[in-house]
Amino acid sequence: MSSDGLTAATPADFERLAGDFAATLGPGDVVALSGDLGAGKTTFVRAAVLRLLGSDEATSPTFTLRHTYGGSPRIEHLDLYRLDSPEEAVEAGLHEAFSPDAITFVEWPERVPGLLPGNVVRVEISGSGDAERRITVRRPGGREA
Repeated sequence: MSSDGLTAATPADFERLAGDFAATLGPGDVVALSGDLGAGKTTFVRAAVLRLLGSDEATSPTFTLRHTYGGSPRIEHLDLYRLDSPEEAVEAGLHEAFSPDAITFVEWPERVPGLLPGNVVRVEISGSGDAERRITVRRPGGREA
């Protein structure tokens, strides 16, 4: 991905870009997804799960907070939208989703500062509704990819 980010003009483009990004991930990676409501964070995870596991079973864990998708590697999917504090995340056991054996996707990471480990890939998605999406990926160390 370029330093200027990528633009997805259609839903198919967006899903292809998410799948291509997912192919760069491996066990132990943590991906923090930021964007407004309706930006496509869950759609991004669904496309990534499809690419990595061959299944598009991913759904938003907004009310359950965490979904686990079996496979190799296992994929953890967290949605922190409903949380107000790090204590709530710990009480829910969400810290257990970060494993060297799993790829972990986290929607709304800004809701619980301090929960994520240090080396996180940050994916920022802008746009919503029928508008095109702009995707910027920042790898650990501040470099964009």
